[in-house]
Amino acid sequence: MKIRKHLRRLLVLTLFGLVSTASPQEHPIDTANSKLHIHAFKSGLFSGFADNHEVEAPIVGGTIDETASRVRLVIDAQRMKVLDPQLSPDKRQQVQERMLGPEVLDSQRFPQIIFESTDTKPAASDQLLVTGRLSLRGVTHPVSGSVRKQDGRYIGTCTLKQRDFGIHPISIAGGTVKVKDELKIEFDIRANTTIAGER
Repeated sequence: MKIRKHLRRLLVLTLFGLVSTASPQEHPIDTANSKLHIHAFKSGLFSGFADNHEVEAPIVGGTIDETASRVRLVIDAQRMKVLDPQLSPDKRQQVQERMLGPEVLDSQRFPQIIFESTDTKPAASDQLLVTGRLSLRGVTHPVSGSVRKQDGRYIGTCTLKQRDFGIHPISIAGGTVKVKDELKIEFDIRANTTIAGER
């Protein structure tokens, strides 16, 4: 009886170990040490008189699951910040207000931007192609980006078109100066792998 009981216990522990090994390893995003920047580029006949824009988009939540190759990011649209060091403070504030306003992000109505991955495939050398759904300004549209893992960080880029999300690129002076439809996104994301209770 003792031998059978021991074998039964050993079997349970073995099965539990297998289940634990196969379970998703989901970790929260380290929001304090993760970064995401958006680059908007000028175009048009007199684009030489306009400015490119760089925007900091704070990641406020999300998870990374390496086992299932899934990622979810949550960005606070209302806290997005125009950096543009070449602009005067007054002009930078004007760009900031226009970006958050109803013409572009409409951040009062749509305070969050959410990305959820749907597929991950190997790409060139150490790169991965990550595809997913981006929900922005009340519209959800597929996007994809190139990612590499380096020292526990996920570094990559992707592009998206503003018109895909119902945003008309800003133009002035009768369209002779405008912002390109395509935006470039750069990100450096870390997962918080600290186990509860560890310090």
